Amino acid sequence: MQRHLFGPTGREVSRIGQGTWRLDEARWPSAVATLRRGLELGMTHIDTAELYGDAELVVAEAVAGRRDEAFLVSKVLPSNASRAGTIAACERSLKRLRTDRLDCYLLHWRGIYPLDQTFAAFEDLQKAGKILSWGVSNFDVEDLEEALSVAGPGKIACNQVIYFLQERAIEHGIMQWCQAHGVAVVAYSPFGQGAFPHEASAAGRLLAEIGAEHGATPRQVALAFLTRESSIFAIPKASSPAHAEENAGAGDLRLSEDEIARIDQAFPRGRWPGSLPML
Repeated sequence: MQRHLFGPTGREVSRIGQGTWRLDEARWPSAVATLRRGLELGMTHIDTAELYGDAELVVAEAVAGRRDEAFLVSKVLPSNASRAGTIAACERSLKRLRTDRLDCYLLHWRGIYPLDQTFAAFEDLQKAGKILSWGVSNFDVEDLEEALSVAGPGKIACNQVIYFLQERAIEHGIMQWCQAHGVAVVAYSPFGQGAFPHEASAAGRLLAEIGAEHGATPRQVALAFLTRESSIFAIPKASSPAHAEENAGAGDLRLSEDEIARIDQAFPRGRWPGSLPML
């Protein structure tokens, strides 16, 4: 599993991680086993949030006895993101995750509270050792510019955004901004929540053809394409240990320039017309 520097943190994080949205809706033993299998295969970046119901409890069980192996990320809801509310929300997440610190803590999306309040809370939590870094999620370029003006350089670890083959809007500005300012990009919903190209479609056949050249599956090819830049990470959710194994298989897959160009042509850099929730 390839690992890359995660923004300005100085820490190396697995190129492919594990998402947990709706993970608590699966059979609990299976969900725990899936995360553990991912850990064993090097997918140490585990993303969760207070929004995700009991997912933090599932994660806690999965990393029990292995906390130091994991790069744990959680997120505060915008409705809780006042200075005091952020600190209280973090304390609740730490309790649910049964840990004394988060490796990164994010503002889930922009809300009613000014960024300076949320960021001040992040700094308080970092000074107390309860979070080791912090970042944002679902921020566009204008949001990022404001965040930089409030926080100053070298503070924002990452911007977590939706990014899959048919939804490449971040390539029109967000990705470039993050790369220019040393901010990691974390792609959520990298398979598009049911929008993955059907194997019988022209795009699906292309992914299968490229995969065959590498002994890889179409989904592994998709993950490799999305994380083709070292500053980009992906956090696919797996529904079973076998699915986790497939995701992890993308961790060392590198595509050629020609293969990247073919995928680029098959999936224009537009915006997905569907309506997806902020995860």
